[in-house]
Amino acid sequence: MHKTMSLKQLAANGRNAQKSTGPKTPEGRAVSKMNALKHGILSKEVLVQGLNIKESSRELAALHERFCQELNPVGPVEEMLVDQIVTAHWRLRRALRAESGEIALSVDEGQWNRSRPDVKMEVMRWEFSSDRVAAMQDSAFGNSILTDWLRDVRAQVEKDGELTEAAIQKFPYHDKPNWFSRELEKLRLRLSQNSNGVDEAIRKEENKKQALAYIDRELGMLRWRQTRCEKREAAEEQARQAAAVLPSMEVLEKILRYETKLERQQYRAMSQLERLQRMRQGEAVPPPLTMEVSERP
Repeated sequence: MHKTMSLKQLAANGRNAQKSTGPKTPEGRAVSKMNALKHGILSKEVLVQGLNIKESSRELAALHERFCQELNPVGPVEEMLVDQIVTAHWRLRRALRAESGEIALSVDEGQWNRSRPDVKMEVMRWEFSSDRVAAMQDSAFGNSILTDWLRDVRAQVEKDGELTEAAIQKFPYHDKPNWFSRELEKLRLRLSQNSNGVDEAIRKEENKKQALAYIDRELGMLRWRQTRCEKREAAEEQARQAAAVLPSMEVLEKILRYETKLERQQYRAMSQLERLQRMRQGEAVPPPLTMEVSERP
């Protein structure tokens, strides 16, 4: 097992490596840079070039050049270690992009699925409720349907000139007990009475006036309930999206294992490069501490 060095130590050693016996002149640096690019076998192979994803070779070459200028490798072994560092760094960036993609996919897919009401499931929930209309009032989708139904009743009242059985028939579920059908029927019976012997035309006009006033009040209540449900559902959606920011445990563990492996590779290559550069400067560097671990049968 290699002795782990802190980032601070590695940075200090990197600065010391700048005093190495590598090329000093612009011409020498240019040659060294091209040698590093020429020997960057691993970093070239790490590029993904598919139909739907094409990583930038220019960006990778620029990254490789920056690391070479910073770490100033001399010889093929040091160049190989710099190449390993660049490759691990590139793959770590890809892991971060994968995590971002998983989060975006989780949030967007969840929002898309929830934005389309499952009509079949909603209707089944209403069907199994003791009062279907009351169940529909619990969601913005249900309130919007109730609004459309009540507008059909209103249009029939306008057509007939009064609230009639035909108008009430426009409201579905009239054959099953529900709050709206009962209230509309009670209103129809009350308005149809003419115990005072009022002229039929006058009675009918008053019937229409009161029926429309009642329906308009209920439409206003439905709009209020729909707005309230929309606010509640929007808050619930925000909470679901916030919960979806974390990828699934399976995906998260996979990404974390991948990142941990790459970080170990990167730090191992950095430590080896730092050791070689110190030795090249004439410093007495002890061999790395290793340990063999075995299990007894």
